[in-house]
Amino acid sequence: MKLHYLFAAATFAILPACEKHETPNVKEKVDDALDRRPNEKIKDAAEDIKDDAKDVGRDVKDAAKEIKEDVKDATR
Repeated sequence: MKLHYLFAAATFAILPACEKHETPNVKEKVDDALDRRPNEKIKDAAEDIKDDAKDVGRDVKDAAKEIKEDVKDATR
């Protein structure tokens, strides 16, 4: 029984140390999820362009790899 009291005392001693620390990065992510950032439409468009550019880069890389394999097969 004393062990339970010791555990409860330790929990209550540690609990106040757990403060809410909201960094600007966390606030930005929460605002993004709730669509309440300043200039939301512009930021969403920029994020879409960034994602599309990554997709294009991946497609170009895959196409180059296929061309390389085709050339390698053609020269055999």
